[in-house]
Amino acid sequence: MAQTNHNPDIRASDTVEGNFDGLVAPSHNYAGLAPGNLSSQTNAGAISSPRTAALQGVSKMRAVRALGLTQGVLPPLQRPDLGFLRSLGFGGDDAAVLEGAHREAPDLLACAWSASAMWAANAATVTPSVDADDGRCHLTPANLVSNTHRSLEPPAMTRLLRAIFHDRDRFAVHDPLLPQTRFADEGAANHVRFAPDHGEAGVHLFCFGFDPAHPGRHRPARFRARQSLDASRAIARRHGVDPARTVFAQQHPAAVDAGVFHNDVISTGDGLTFLTHERAFIEQDRVLEGLRRALSPHGLTVITATDADFSLEDAVASYLFNAQLLTTPAGRVLVAPTETRDHPRVGPWVAEMIAAGGANGPIARAEYLDVREAMRNGGGPACLRLRVVLTPDELAGVHDPCLVDDARLDALEALVGEAWPESIAPDELRDHRLARHCLDALDRLASLLQLPGVSPAQR
Repeated sequence: MAQTNHNPDIRASDTVEGNFDGLVAPSHNYAGLAPGNLSSQTNAGAISSPRTAALQGVSKMRAVRALGLTQGVLPPLQRPDLGFLRSLGFGGDDAAVLEGAHREAPDLLACAWSASAMWAANAATVTPSVDADDGRCHLTPANLVSNTHRSLEPPAMTRLLRAIFHDRDRFAVHDPLLPQTRFADEGAANHVRFAPDHGEAGVHLFCFGFDPAHPGRHRPARFRARQSLDASRAIARRHGVDPARTVFAQQHPAAVDAGVFHNDVISTGDGLTFLTHERAFIEQDRVLEGLRRALSPHGLTVITATDADFSLEDAVASYLFNAQLLTTPAGRVLVAPTETRDHPRVGPWVAEMIAAGGANGPIARAEYLDVREAMRNGGGPACLRLRVVLTPDELAGVHDPCLVDDARLDALEALVGEAWPESIAPDELRDHRLARHCLDALDRLASLLQLPGVSPAQR
């Protein structure tokens, strides 16, 4: 049976949900490397604004913290990854490596520069200690094998997570799953946890795109599904989650083909509330019944948007379901991008849905944030953060400089303003001076967060 906490005197209500946001890297650029991510592909080749993107991210962290929640930060990984390019045979000094890759393999050069680790929802899948059979908080970094640029992240992300959640008595940071398609894993973007309180035993919804045992069943026609059922099952087993408290659901192929590359683009949940579209899953009624049965005697409030309300394409364009659904002292808040509010069909639907619930409804209000630079690269508020449920004992064991207060947010904001490039054009990825500028900025950030040695770039 799962243990509740290390300290039996800790009440479930003392447990918090930490939102660890990925800080946008100084190398943030628009290369359109992810098939199926329509926004990323649409903006490929545009001039990016790394400084603005990172400042928008810091503002989002500040807004979530102002709601009374625990806020953390995950620093970017080393980019450009010159070691990756050298491993492919590009030799010489940094300038020669970048110029050679630009000339012979510009797509690989773009992979080396990608700031995709900003999508912290893909960093790992997390199981709180209350749900794990050994009473520790478990994290499995995603292997991200579906795309070349993302497959570079797991080794460094594993080191980073082990540096932040370093107490092995409280945390188990596993190795990523075998980097093979059968175990393709995209992290928490395909996972939702429901519980009456963060500190009480929860039910885990694992969402997958394909079943390796039946690869042709419910197969999308336009885009490739990324998460495998075998990966989801393996994570549930290694984290020690009670099988009676797990539900596995397959993404609807029509959703994947509409641009729902991860489940967090079509559904989101918090507490005992689930916000979803009617075409999120295969056999959706069965999935919902499984969740209700696993959560019994607690109820589950399901808010379902239908095709009559708005289409899958509208859901993707507005990124409604990539909002953060957060339990705050003042009620549950939907933290959504301004694109949701401004969408002609989705914005009014959200307003009507909240009004229909009233002051004591499942979602008390919506708060809209400008994360436009991130949205143009294919991710919204939920993509930018990793949820980690923490008891007070575990919170005390987190690497403290990665837990932000106003002063640390001010320091991050100042550093970004000084050291992040104002813009990056596609042709500038060959520039060794820009590369060094980005790596130096990451060195300064590592010093600020007291995380030396996590990245090979740090000297």
